[in-house]
Amino acid sequence: MSRIASRSFSAIRQALLERRELALLDVREEAPFAEEHPLFAANIPLSRLEVEVYARVPRRDTPITVYDDGEGLAQLAVERLQTLGYTDVALLEGGLNGWREAGGELFRDVNVPSKAFGELVEAERHTPSLAAEEVKTLLDAKADVVLLDARRFDEYQTMSIPGAISVPGAELVLRVRELAPNPATWVIVNCAGRTRSLIGTQALVNAGIPNKVAALRNGTIGWTLAGQQLEHGQDRTFGAVSVGNRVNVARSARSVADKAGVERASLAGLAHWQSDAGRTTYLFDVRTSEEYAAGHLPGSRSTPGGQLVQETDHFASVRGARIVLTDDDGVRANMTASWLAQMGWDVQVLDDLQGADFSERGSWSAPVPPLAPTEDISPATLQTWLDEGNTVLLDFTTSANYVKRHIPGAKWALRAQLPQALEKLPPAGRYVVTCGSSLLARYAVTELHELTGKPVFVLAGGTATWIAAGLPLEEGETALAVPRTDRYRRPYEGTDNPREAMQAYLDWEFGLVKQLGRDGTHGFFVI
Repeated sequence: MSRIASRSFSAIRQALLERRELALLDVREEAPFAEEHPLFAANIPLSRLEVEVYARVPRRDTPITVYDDGEGLAQLAVERLQTLGYTDVALLEGGLNGWREAGGELFRDVNVPSKAFGELVEAERHTPSLAAEEVKTLLDAKADVVLLDARRFDEYQTMSIPGAISVPGAELVLRVRELAPNPATWVIVNCAGRTRSLIGTQALVNAGIPNKVAALRNGTIGWTLAGQQLEHGQDRTFGAVSVGNRVNVARSARSVADKAGVERASLAGLAHWQSDAGRTTYLFDVRTSEEYAAGHLPGSRSTPGGQLVQETDHFASVRGARIVLTDDDGVRANMTASWLAQMGWDVQVLDDLQGADFSERGSWSAPVPPLAPTEDISPATLQTWLDEGNTVLLDFTTSANYVKRHIPGAKWALRAQLPQALEKLPPAGRYVVTCGSSLLARYAVTELHELTGKPVFVLAGGTATWIAAGLPLEEGETALAVPRTDRYRRPYEGTDNPREAMQAYLDWEFGLVKQLGRDGTHGFFVI
């Protein structure tokens, strides 16, 4: 193979300042990525490269720069990307340490651009907030208050403020007039930490709702640190929106988007952009996943608007690309676009859509490269082989899924760490691979065969088919072949986080605005 090209910190910084397209890919697992990375780095682990990169970096001649921190993953990733058809791939000079030594700012945690932007919004707009103790006093006094939880519904179900209603971020402006029809009602928005409550609260302020609005300061973290109790397993959510409210709020949302400089697009314009080989265009549907499944524009990806603002780097991993948003109400796309525009994106909203335009149905499926033929087996065959012995079953699902439930005897591994995993496993006459659906596992077949010289089989349909067959399951960290570095444990999720970790997370968030200033490449503004 020819010598792999490299790119310097200064070249990447200049491209960011000039808003040219680039993808800066950290191919480590999420946990080490969260320890230190550049502001606009996108984490696509080598373990999952094939199943993620086509959606996240759709244009094959995008300038891609890959790095690790000396683990030897980056060069493998470059070679794999070239095999996948990417033509402009380079290594970051010196890797992460090269960035550090060149004076580049490094950030902790995940989804940092969005979190840093949220802190900037509060600093510049003085977004109103109430401490946990103040909110508790209002609730105890049975004041006229409605609490809206701006996180995903599954996060809300894990833990929530007593009495809170699940209204994920992009839904807030659309739904608030139904949930708080009395202008005297105090609307309080929360998330687990700070970002989504700040953005959600400021969205309501920007849209001009007549109610008093405040963020629950520091979210469920602040609530917990104040010694107050959370609810679990709640299912309170929003209902339908009246025609009158929908019309009025659409007008407000359009005004906010116009103020942020959001541009308008048509289906004809979208088709032109999508045929442009020199520019990346993402097409995102920002409604709920249920609405998307019932009917959406062909080629669009389901990205509910609140999460798109929160996790922009995960969905749009090419900084400098064009983002086109769609909905069927004129509210969620415009409000989401208003935030993305302030975060430095070239963002457009599709106007004048008709019901017939939402002609495609079903959930979104990520584009993936072709797979080499594999030999599949049924759950019944796997059960027989495991009972007989001489078979090792490798599970490549996320470690969280593995811990929740897996096939008895399955060994959990990361695909990028197969050599290390095999050192800890017993010898076998054959191997079987699985994951939730077996999609990711299929990409490990060739590597596993080359490393072991043994036949490798795929569990057809993955662990899901084993579960559907009613076969036994087990839970816990029963057989980890490598450490669980695929997931960074956020201090704001779950119900068993140490107080020190939660406070440290808040302290980190408070320092993000200064970090943005030192970095100097963000291009953010606040209306």
